[in-house]
Amino acid sequence: MMDDAALCRLSARAARAAIRSGEITALALVRACLGRIAERDKEVRAWISLNPEAEAEAAAISADDPRPLAGIPIAIKDMIATRDLPTSYNSPLFGGHHTGADAACVATLRAAGAIILGKTDTTEFAACGRDAATGNPADPDRTPGGSSAGSAAAVADFHVPLALGTQTGGSTIRPASFCGDVALKPSWGLISTEGVGRYAVSFDTVGLIARAVEDLALLAEVYALPASPSLPGRRLRLGITRTPFAALLEPETRALFDALPERLAPVAEVAPFALPDGFEEADDLHRCVQMCEGANAFLHLARSRRALLHRDFHDRVEMKMGFAPQDQFAARDRLAALRMALERALQPVDAIIAPSAPGFAPLGRAPGNPKFNALWTAVQVPVLGLPVSGTDLPLGLSLIAPRGADRRLLEIAARLAPAL
Repeated sequence: MMDDAALCRLSARAARAAIRSGEITALALVRACLGRIAERDKEVRAWISLNPEAEAEAAAISADDPRPLAGIPIAIKDMIATRDLPTSYNSPLFGGHHTGADAACVATLRAAGAIILGKTDTTEFAACGRDAATGNPADPDRTPGGSSAGSAAAVADFHVPLALGTQTGGSTIRPASFCGDVALKPSWGLISTEGVGRYAVSFDTVGLIARAVEDLALLAEVYALPASPSLPGRRLRLGITRTPFAALLEPETRALFDALPERLAPVAEVAPFALPDGFEEADDLHRCVQMCEGANAFLHLARSRRALLHRDFHDRVEMKMGFAPQDQFAARDRLAALRMALERALQPVDAIIAPSAPGFAPLGRAPGNPKFNALWTAVQVPVLGLPVSGTDLPLGLSLIAPRGADRRLLEIAARLAPAL
């Protein structure tokens, strides 16, 4: 029988296989995860609440349960509604708030047999205001990244094998890079956001966080992400871009990208990738739409519950961020044109590689710079964050493909992971 330390380190797929074979029980797995949380969370502070019924739910899972996630514990970002646990959005406005219903993405997990272990800390409303209290497992003085801070840290520190986050700018992929996780920001619209706290509906996306590509593939099956044509057996054709913001890269990321062609040579042909003309505007256009939609999203709280709403949100509602409401319409039109131009440019390659963050996680609790993420979120394409080895602290890169090619990214990531 495995000890608790080994149980906590199992991938979700390996844990499912062990439960099915009778090597372990779902109850033993959940107890091991809860023990790890008890041991580590005073330092990491990933969790807002834990499910008091988790052990009872796990005890009811039999070895012959056919569901794809039967007995697998999972963390849920505290922006996502759960019927039996509070959903606070890290806001004093919603302390102890119960929605009484699951978000659609949580209901899908329960139907697949997952054990909702608890809720994880987040930047306030996954936007601004209060930072999460969570520390980076690799160095608690550093941020785990935001806004999916607790979810990324909980997976990286072996509290759970899987977690849900969200992304409106870079809130899944950047924390994954800072913590050393694998993560998928799916194509916009493929996973329902019903029951998820909304900020900018043009971009809000449920994010998937794991420690293994095979586990992201498992979640892709659970969420019925569309199939992609299988890649041919030839070597991969990959483009590399440092984005229009290359000047912001830290030395560790520059060194990684300098070494990538040689590092990936056994499995891929790698060449520089030229982004379409005008793509340097994508971050500003994203910010315009995000701020305008965010102003709409928080108007009711600014008017009805003014005292407890953080000043950052009042500034957005009052349009102090440099945009007028009319600006969003032209910005959306321009983003649509850039989206189509990018997908045309992507046709000759299997995917492109870009930085996931400027560099290592910075000190403090701030979410981190989203510039290397927001441009992809703005054009609604899937992004897969993949960690690399051989660095002093966790560091990741992003794989990008056209909309709907999420499973193709998973296949590419599986091929690249051994070289990275």
